Amino acid sequence: MQTSGNTILITGGGSGIGQALAVAFQALGNQVIIAGRRQSALDATVAAHPGLDSVVFDIEDIKSIRTLADDLATRHPALNVVIHNAGIMRPENLLAQQDDLADAEATVATNLLGPIRLTAALLPQLLKQPKAAILTVSSGLAFLPLTATPTYSATKAAIHSYSQSLRHQLSETAVQVHELVPPYVQTELMGPGQASDPNALPLNDFIAETMRLLEDQPDAAEILVERVKPLRYAERDGHFDQVFARLNAGTH
Repeated sequence: MQTSGNTILITGGGSGIGQALAVAFQALGNQVIIAGRRQSALDATVAAHPGLDSVVFDIEDIKSIRTLADDLATRHPALNVVIHNAGIMRPENLLAQQDDLADAEATVATNLLGPIRLTAALLPQLLKQPKAAILTVSSGLAFLPLTATPTYSATKAAIHSYSQSLRHQLSETAVQVHELVPPYVQTELMGPGQASDPNALPLNDFIAETMRLLEDQPDAAEILVERVKPLRYAERDGHFDQVFARLNAGTH
């Protein structure tokens, strides 16, 4: 994708990776719309970075997604990029689950059904543009699961597969499909402690490397920072069992 001159929607844009991507893309001259559930987080981000636009929506709700798509078609007819960043990550003990599987079902609805539904809703608008792009956000855990978060890991594996199929089906159109594959990054995805965990890649470093890769490799199918490659290529390189054991040490 081209990294400037776009109108970009970023879900989950009020915090973490989504917010940082919004700021980075805005600095390159893009019109950026951030979307998410929390009005307060969106308002704080817009206040800190004038020129951003924002819209509240619930990615788990089909009607909310349809309303968002209709609103964007009216207010931002030049929309040509969507970044599916919104996601939740919750630990699950599969031996002592909730009867209603609320965490697992919310994770599937947010991380997998949400991007699929939003892509379907926005695709007619994207196909009207001379150049467009869809960026899915998977995870290094798509390729080697963290067993403490089984549904999260499974949804990210599914997003990887979905991205491959979407890319193939859109290959004769002007819509490119890229998969951004984050490693463990200093955000609050799993709580405040993650943002200061020295074992996680600093968010600013992840964004800087990601933006360089997008600029240097505009046609890349996967956007892979160096830190995520041991997970991405563990199976290919014959290291899956060793990396799996190291990642999941102390869990059962």
